[in-house]
Amino acid sequence: MKINYRIFTVLALTSLLFTACDEGDAVVDDVTANTLRGAVLRTISVNSDELPIGDASGNFSADFEVQGGEAGELVSAVDVFAGFKDNSPSNGPGDVGESLVETIDASTFVMGDRGVPTFSYSITLPQLLSATGVAEDALDGSDQFRIRFELVLTDGRRYSFAQNSGTLTGSYYSSPFLYSATIVCPPKAPTAGDWVVNMTDSYGDGWQTDTGNGGSGITVTLDGSTVIEVGMCSPYAGAAGTFLGGGDCTPNGGSSASATVTIPVGTQTAEWYFPGDNYGEIGFEIVTPNGNVVGGYQGVEAGPITIDFCKD
Repeated sequence: MKINYRIFTVLALTSLLFTACDEGDAVVDDVTANTLRGAVLRTISVNSDELPIGDASGNFSADFEVQGGEAGELVSAVDVFAGFKDNSPSNGPGDVGESLVETIDASTFVMGDRGVPTFSYSITLPQLLSATGVAEDALDGSDQFRIRFELVLTDGRRYSFAQNSGTLTGSYYSSPFLYSATIVCPPKAPTAGDWVVNMTDSYGDGWQTDTGNGGSGITVTLDGSTVIEVGMCSPYAGAAGTFLGGGDCTPNGGSSASATVTIPVGTQTAEWYFPGDNYGEIGFEIVTPNGNVVGGYQGVEAGPITIDFCKD
């Protein structure tokens, strides 16, 4: 009898392949079945994180997405804690450790458009004062309430700030679990007189703000119309002594300079704006006519400059 060895070989290899796949699937299934899964609290948006003194409606609020299992079924609840960071200890009360504020049951979650549970959370300044025992008259600008979230899993495990990693705090997951709500003073009319802007450049070649050749300066818009511009001159600008868009900059030795912004009596609003830091070298502080530092910049993105009205 003549044997077709080629057919026999193909059949043998096919049988071996299916056997190997079956064994591989078994290994994968075993690993999957024995993997202990965790959970993530993803930040969708932070809607409010400033608390004006004396404003009972001031609040911290944010929207979250719960990731734990295919549809969040691993999470049974979220515990919310609050503490206080005293950044102006001269008037007390000092830092206050966190305490449990409330527990959010998973039954209140709403299924989001990505097929996972979501919820919104808001807590007011009076509620934070009550939870931490801090008196409102002890608050000062730049003090902070810390709000921490902790996922409670159905098997009793907990996930929060202490279990975090760089991957989870990144731009996609955005899951820090810990948030700050900063005490601010309600906006008021700026003090009339000469405001001083002390400017530095760590490289020593003047300011390169929104371009590598110099760019714009800090702008101050008074009552929505009058615009004042200040900044250190750059040797790379189109014309010495001016910003690229026109206007006078402040001559400097490369590393530091000061400029004055005069705010007339009767001015109701002064909006400060920083155009950017092209090389990450710029620093400045804003000093009121009363001699108080109320704003500054080092290493953050371009945008409106927050003025601490508590110190103006």
